[in-house]
Amino acid sequence: MTKQVRQLDRVVIRFAGDSGDGMQLTGDRFTSETAQLGNDISTLPNFPAEIRAPAGTLPGVSSFQVHFADFDILTPGDAPNVLVAMNPAALKANLADLPKGASIIVNTDEFTKRNLAKVGYASNPLEDGSLEGWAVAPVGLTSMTVKALESHGVSKKDAERAKNMFALGLLSWMYSRPHESTLRFLERKFAARPELVAANIAAFNAGWNFGETTEAFAVRYEVKPAKMTAGNYRNITGNAALALGVVAAGVRAELPVFLGAYPITPASDILHELSKHKKFGVTTVQAEDEIAAIGVALGASYGGALGVTTTSGPGVALKGETISLAVALELPLLIIDVQRAGPSTGLPTKTEQADLNMALFGRHGEAPVAVIAPRSPADCFDAAIEAARIALTYRTPVILLSDGYIANGSEPWRLPEVADLPDLRTEFATEPNGEDGTTFLPYLRDPVTLARPWAVPGTPGLEHRIGGLEKADKTGDISYDPANHDFMVRTRAARIEGIEVPDVEVEDPDGTARVLVLGWGSTYGPIGAAARALRQRGLPIAQAHLRHLSPMPKNLGAVLAAYDKVVIPEMNLGQLAGVIRSKFLIDAIAYNQVRGLPFTAAELESVLEEVVKNA
Repeated sequence: MTKQVRQLDRVVIRFAGDSGDGMQLTGDRFTSETAQLGNDISTLPNFPAEIRAPAGTLPGVSSFQVHFADFDILTPGDAPNVLVAMNPAALKANLADLPKGASIIVNTDEFTKRNLAKVGYASNPLEDGSLEGWAVAPVGLTSMTVKALESHGVSKKDAERAKNMFALGLLSWMYSRPHESTLRFLERKFAARPELVAANIAAFNAGWNFGETTEAFAVRYEVKPAKMTAGNYRNITGNAALALGVVAAGVRAELPVFLGAYPITPASDILHELSKHKKFGVTTVQAEDEIAAIGVALGASYGGALGVTTTSGPGVALKGETISLAVALELPLLIIDVQRAGPSTGLPTKTEQADLNMALFGRHGEAPVAVIAPRSPADCFDAAIEAARIALTYRTPVILLSDGYIANGSEPWRLPEVADLPDLRTEFATEPNGEDGTTFLPYLRDPVTLARPWAVPGTPGLEHRIGGLEKADKTGDISYDPANHDFMVRTRAARIEGIEVPDVEVEDPDGTARVLVLGWGSTYGPIGAAARALRQRGLPIAQAHLRHLSPMPKNLGAVLAAYDKVVIPEMNLGQLAGVIRSKFLIDAIAYNQVRGLPFTAAELESVLEEVVKNA
């Protein structure tokens, strides 16, 4: 039968099911197919914290949302146009996010009395009329997959597990996705078990053929490639981009990279990725705990490597004492904090921006460090290189604040030319620097950066004292002198304040805006989408986004003073807003949510519209 083909400019699809249903894999493969086609993409994985929540329950629902379009997009979408629900729990957990008229593809095989009762359905929503506002397509995903694999010699359990590939095949047909890479992926993934390769490929093809032949889906959709800057692209997650940025920083600095890490959600993927790059001089150590992890990283920096440690909020708390030691030693160190919802263990797999105060102030004594934050998954690569630049140039710990939304989300990334990356080479001290020509002064500073010499242990004639006790100016001897302590504290603070960072840029197309919306980190996408929507409706609004949070750009005060009102949306209770109020004495308007989920563009558009109209 001939199917109608309809052109769309954008689509948001959410795959949802049990954590064992392979929704993350399904979403990832659909995203990879979409990236190959050239659409702009943004994704939002969402999974439970439990290793294996009870099957069929609401706490066990895992989902993957992908937004793809033929134009530049900034977010994974506010609401799905299509929900693929593998069981009643997936339907119930996600139905409230679905606008009326959206499509729901439901795996009818899982809508048994037992599964319905698990999530509190008194009657079957597929039969009681409660889904009349949506376009529901009931499909027996499990039974059709098992039927398709009858001749493949796999167990019933393995056949049922392949239902996600059937769903992927169906959606790939429905949205005209290329699928050759998925078939190659399955060949690699199940290479040790050829029968599973054949079974999963058969399940995928069965889903594709079902879409092609069934009368249930009369329309096929196409989303044309987006117009993007010429270059080589790949789809990349924030964690992968951070890891590759660290590798690139090591190469451009001509230094070995040493990662000391303890596994913690959602930062562990950085350790996994960096462990693959030994050929670039990367050494990874999975330490016994968070304190040991930063200890070995700082030791590596002392030994002349680019020391890196990765963690999330609870780990930063444990690392605090060693960060203070790095401040006193004045050595380069990268601390990558992939923030998650807290306090304490909190919501380990959900996102938040609540570690800013800890990054800025969370150490004993006066212990300032540089703090930067990437704004999107692809931007993590550049942010990692910038963090390394600051750490190496100014001999300071740098805290890089990513978060779960950025870490697990993905978008297209244009591969840079290596020659275009900054030169991060730094010189080690090789000879005495005292006036007598024989003395080494480990705290004799560069007059511009205030950085002290970096002397690799074992360099003849450069023996010097290290440790956490206060150092005497220039000599580095232990000093309890009050005047010296005051001088050293002020000098370390001046070194951070003197870091050269780019001016903050303001997006104010017609220059008539009276309201500025200021953000940092992963709020960039929702803020940008909301501001874009307001401008399209004729409401002027300016947007600025901070990458450098310590020190802040030197023009920030003037930028803030140029607007009547400043709105700061954050996924916390107003941490940046508090800093801006105290530092610049402006009455910033804080808009805050701490739900473990990113802002939607629609909610920010509504909030900002009211501020603009009342400005």
